Amino acid sequence: MTALTAPHFQSHEAAREWLEKQRWPEGPVCPHCGVVGHSYETNKPGVWRCAEPECRKDFSVTMNTVMERSHIPLHKWLMAFYLMSASKKGISAHQLHRSLAVSYKAAWFMCHRIREAMAGETPNGSGPLGGSGKIVEADETYYGPTEQPRVSPQRKGRPYKVGSRGPRDKRPIVALVERGGNLRSFHVAVADKETVQAIVAANVAKESRIHTDESRLYTGIDQQFASHETVKHSAKEYVRGDIHTNTIEGAFSIFKRGMTGVYQHCKEKHLHRYLAEFDFRYNHRVGLGHSDIDRTFAAIKGAEGKRLTFRQPH
Repeated sequence: MTALTAPHFQSHEAAREWLEKQRWPEGPVCPHCGVVGHSYETNKPGVWRCAEPECRKDFSVTMNTVMERSHIPLHKWLMAFYLMSASKKGISAHQLHRSLAVSYKAAWFMCHRIREAMAGETPNGSGPLGGSGKIVEADETYYGPTEQPRVSPQRKGRPYKVGSRGPRDKRPIVALVERGGNLRSFHVAVADKETVQAIVAANVAKESRIHTDESRLYTGIDQQFASHETVKHSAKEYVRGDIHTNTIEGAFSIFKRGMTGVYQHCKEKHLHRYLAEFDFRYNHRVGLGHSDIDRTFAAIKGAEGKRLTFRQPH
């Protein structure tokens, strides 16, 4: 039996029962008062009522998750979690719309809710990257046009020239990756020295070795870490011993191929969600011992305690 033929992918009731076992291994947990195993089923399938006299409130397995108040059948939700987790470069909302037989609007919102579930979910928690004897690579890239022209500090507050190379009017992304470990990406307003070095300092253990290219953004950063070693890309130097930024370049490549070939376009206000999606799959990759099913379980677990509605700020 393949993963997609499992019962919880076939019907809403089977999916609900499976999800209840995953979320409540010790019995239903009331999201209102937190009591465990002291609830009973009501006449409405999937709805439980807390038996605590002070509470007595109804709840379901999707309450306090990104699936709360959704009218989409749960087996379609689980299928969407699986497809987004298993597709290395992502799956478009149009493809989900066709595969799951839901409206395009519903599929688009499902994708963003699942990205919210993926955000911040890493196998080793949210502690600093690297550590004693470990290498962290740092780099920046640019993807897609900004909605407002960027101001050039070299042009006295005027926008970048049309057709100029470099950041121009592109969206800056700063990323860090622990070699053999996790990836963290950040969409920033401007990738200047102050912003980049603040991100590195906040997310990398002081005992780490930092590898970058020759960018001036990282000048002086060696004072904060065990060492700062660089390769000079402008001189066609890409590897010197174990010094390189090939790991972070590879992560950027996967992101850009997915954004260009699968998603094709995203508004700047949503870019951080797409970055979270690619970070999640990278951090739960096969090379670290995670299967497609493991990745799906991690995403579903990340759905707990999160909500995303149309009206809330992005």
